[in-house]
Amino acid sequence: MNAKKIKIGNGEPFVLIAGPCVVENEKTTMKTAEVIKKITEELNIPFIFKSSYKKANRTSINSFSGIAFDKALNILSKVRKEFQVPVLTDVHDEREIEPVSHVVDVLQIPAFLCRQTDLLVAVGKTGKVINVKKGQFLAPDDMMHVIKKIESTKNNKIWLTERGTTFGYHNLVVDMRSLQIMKKFGYPVIMDATHAVQLPSKGNESGGEREYIPALAKAAVAVGIDGLFLEVHPDPAKALSDAASQLPLESLKELLITVKQIDEIVKNEK
Repeated sequence: MNAKKIKIGNGEPFVLIAGPCVVENEKTTMKTAEVIKKITEELNIPFIFKSSYKKANRTSINSFSGIAFDKALNILSKVRKEFQVPVLTDVHDEREIEPVSHVVDVLQIPAFLCRQTDLLVAVGKTGKVINVKKGQFLAPDDMMHVIKKIESTKNNKIWLTERGTTFGYHNLVVDMRSLQIMKKFGYPVIMDATHAVQLPSKGNESGGEREYIPALAKAAVAVGIDGLFLEVHPDPAKALSDAASQLPLESLKELLITVKQIDEIVKNEK
């Protein structure tokens, strides 16, 4: 279940999965990776870079969905090689899996696609680590069916990520019990503290309340998660995707210092 040399789960220190929501351009992507790598090395926190080569579930037809496929993959490959970090990205279609799997270490299934049987089986067959976002419409217990679909391919490199549950219209809520329920399945559990503050499809684009990211991150680490997922951007207000729910890059270090202290307290108690 590990990614490259990074160990996750079984009481190991939490792993940070972080980066811009989507690959906007090479400059922003490389700058963000460089800063996060520097911070995590200083704090001795395992780091996996995350960015989507494409966003396939935008609210509006006019929303930015990504740059050219090959160009985005080349940028992710450059991050992986230059900074020597594992890379995670989403896949949305079975046809994308083969080329993407050559570039990244972790294939991620977006929340809206977590019940797509053919897609889950196809990613499982790659033998890669698979991170599945729990759908906003699923109870944590329901993730067992997702797990069994991937396990049917003899791949048990599975991670599960909480990203909030639909709470009425245009709102999400996080039930921290979900993290403990999913841990019972025996696979690493990750908290996505940025998508969890989204206000989905509010108007022509999803809104968000980024001021609550630190609270959700701290609470989840206190529960004992294995990984923390954060979308981070040098200038969130100008981000081309999820502008309202990405953490400012300048705020990352302070938050990580705190959550690392919580993580150490929780895991030293066990």
